[in-house]
Amino acid sequence: MDRYKIIKEVGDGTFGSVWRAINKQTGEIVAIKKMKRKYYSWEECINLREVKSLRKMNHPNIIKLKEVVRENDILYFIFEYMECNLYQLIKDRGKLYSEAEVRNWCFQVFQALAYMHQRGYFHRDLKPENLLVTKELIKVADFGLARETCSQPPFTEYVSTRWYRAPEVLLQSSTYNSAVDMWAMGAIMAELFTLRPLFPGSSEADEIYKICSVIGSPNQNSWADGLQLASMIKYQFPQFTSVHLSALIPSASKDAVNLISSLCSWDPTKRPTAAEALQHPFFQTCFYIPPSLRSKVTAPRTPPTVGTRATLEQKSARRYPGTLPNSKPPSCISSAKMNASVGAGVQRKLNMDQQGANNDDKLLKSSAKNPRYRPPARNSPNSLYANKGARGLVSDTAEKFAQVNLNSGKSHNQPQAGPRPMKAPWLTGNDLVRSHLVPSGRSYSRKVVG
Repeated sequence: MDRYKIIKEVGDGTFGSVWRAINKQTGEIVAIKKMKRKYYSWEECINLREVKSLRKMNHPNIIKLKEVVRENDILYFIFEYMECNLYQLIKDRGKLYSEAEVRNWCFQVFQALAYMHQRGYFHRDLKPENLLVTKELIKVADFGLARETCSQPPFTEYVSTRWYRAPEVLLQSSTYNSAVDMWAMGAIMAELFTLRPLFPGSSEADEIYKICSVIGSPNQNSWADGLQLASMIKYQFPQFTSVHLSALIPSASKDAVNLISSLCSWDPTKRPTAAEALQHPFFQTCFYIPPSLRSKVTAPRTPPTVGTRATLEQKSARRYPGTLPNSKPPSCISSAKMNASVGAGVQRKLNMDQQGANNDDKLLKSSAKNPRYRPPARNSPNSLYANKGARGLVSDTAEKFAQVNLNSGKSHNQPQAGPRPMKAPWLTGNDLVRSHLVPSGRSYSRKVVG
């Protein structure tokens, strides 16, 4: 780690702290994540979920893990550096974002998710803190809770920050999948338009209450499986009729409201996949080149300014429904660093086993004939590279003991007259809290876990 000069701490969470640093040899600014627990072998390090998933990801909208260093039993992740996260931008924003800005960011994130889902992973902790931004470029970060779709259930039910947690996770389903990422994106997209959370629940029960008050209570037609999940934990949904999202998000266009509504569907099977979302009319003006054409046409590293319309856009987007973005950016890891000396007590792993990633590419080519992604099992999100005091990370330990008790301290046997005011309780233990300022002057309490 002598090759890096620490500049300042930019984040702190359950698993580790994040520092802004500079590579003394190249002058490159990087983000160094220092893990809090000790690691006594390389096997432990390379088997971490974050390493196993990121080593297979090579996409311009997914944060790049440049290097892993184990020094004196301390593990360091060296990431590319991004200026800030989306939560900071929303919190400090003085006026609403234009639809063009929202479209540009969401288009990039959906490309990253489509790429990730096709490779058999889903994030499980999508939230504004885990979306890193530098100017108009946005990248998905923090894969500490990422899951493979081929993993065997049951999965842990306590994942993702509550406000972006899909209802099937809130109801303790053990067989969720990539659809939880799509629900989170619906909530994030709405928040980008309004600068305030769509479902700011103060507890698991209140979260479901907030969801019901917006999209209406589920029934046998809208989500039969959800009613069964609720019955298994003896939970009764509060009764609400849906509110049209255009009333809650007045600055959003009809297409935007339609996409958010479909993403925030009770039934996970009714939510569009990331690949399908990219074909939604909301993104019609975005310049998207399907993978089948990228050998002949150089795809831009980021989507061009929203509003540029061309014939190729519509032709490529409509002729290849369900195709997944899989651009081929240059390798993010400098091979020149392979010759760096390894001192006593220091182990360095560069290039993140790109050979394994190349093998994955071969498998992807064979599956390209069936572009519509149908994940076999459902799962959800986690977080990291965030600013100091941010929501932080959800630990595996927290997942084990944080059981959701949806019917404690609240009676749902009779219809509710209306959504009760949300109270932000003081938290104890490992819960990290911060105040989320919104234009109305109200304060929302954002929590890492719980």
